[in-house]
Amino acid sequence: MTAKTFGRAAAALAVAGSALLGLAGTANASQNAPYIGDGYANNSQAVWCVQHLINEVAQQHGRATIDEDGIWGPRTKDQVVWFQTLEHVQPDGIVGPFTGDNVLYHGDPHYGGTSGTCFPYVPSDSGLFE
Repeated sequence: MTAKTFGRAAAALAVAGSALLGLAGTANASQNAPYIGDGYANNSQAVWCVQHLINEVAQQHGRATIDEDGIWGPRTKDQVVWFQTLEHVQPDGIVGPFTGDNVLYHGDPHYGGTSGTCFPYVPSDSGLFE
């Protein structure tokens, strides 16, 4: 490979890499995610995330899991109240930033945390991740 060809290849790789980074962007802050619970709009993806993340914790504690159907209802609310009690969070059955932080931190690491699939959907102030 000549120096000229090598230089062109390196430049092409740099452009491609920059394009990929631009597409990836930064994680959407879940500080903008709405609360989840009775009386809220309850995006089905957000509800599914809460169900999935809390089910992971429930399994670790020998508790029955709930359906991961993305529908907010009494069983999901009861599971949230159980989780809040476990984590010493005010058990109100609503997933706001503090409960959301705990759900993201303690649930399935593939979906939780600040880089998981669920981060943009679960309300959080990211306080547990700093």
